[in-house]
Order: sequence, then C-alpha cells, then structure tokens
Amino acid sequence: MSEVEDLVAVMRRLRAECAWKAEQTHESLVPYLHEEAGEVAEAIAEGDSAHLCEELGDLLLQVVFHAAIAEERGEFTMDDVAAGITAKLRRRNPHVFDPASLGREPDAPPLSATEVNEIWQAVKRQERSGGGRP
Repeated sequence: MSEVEDLVAVMRRLRAECAWKAEQTHESLVPYLHEEAGEVAEAIAEGDSAHLCEELGDLLLQVVFHAAIAEERGEFTMDDVAAGITAKLRRRNPHVFDPASLGREPDAPPLSATEVNEIWQAVKRQERSGGGRP
C-alpha cells in the first residue's frame, strides 16, 4: 500500500470513528483549507523545506478530507481526483506527452517556458469553450 493509499484509509477510518471528523462538510472545512494554503505559502517564503513538507502534508489532508466526504456521498473518490489531474496534465502538456499533435518532431529542441505557457493556456481555453473538457 502506498503512503497516499494509507492516508486515504486513515481518513476513512477517522470519518467512521471520530465524531468531529464525521460531522465535517465541504463547507465547514473551507476555513481550514484557506489556512493550510496560507501556511504552505508562508513555508515557501521562509525557504524552509522541512516546514514546507509538513505544510504540504496538511494541505494534502484537506484534499483527502474533501475526497472522503465526496466518496461517502457517491460523488467521486480520491482516485478520481488523481485521475482527473493526471489527465489534465497530459492534455495541457502535449509538448511532452504528444509532440506530434503540435507538429513537433521527437528530437526537436525544447520549448521555452513562454511557449509552454502559451500551449497550456490555449488548451485551457479550448477545454473551457467545450472543445475538450471531459
């Protein structure tokens, strides 16, 4: 079992056996989500990698918590969250995963950060206009 799978299992058990965690909703957790995101930003600003690791764990807990609530409601699972972001990364980075779709040869020189961002934004616009979002 991976560490992430273990975390998901721990959260499921906590939702089943801990009264406070069981009563939480997406809405009640919003302040914690904001707090943890802010603490990640602070750790980055401090340049402290150990603190950043800890705060990213706290932020990941928020993601897993929300996914557990959604799973209980039959809406989606943590695997669905991971699959969704993986698919998005593949779609929005065709220069890495499908260079031929851009008319690029496999041995073409790497694109600049600006060119990569332009591709990302173009794919995003296409998705939002209904031309590619799953």
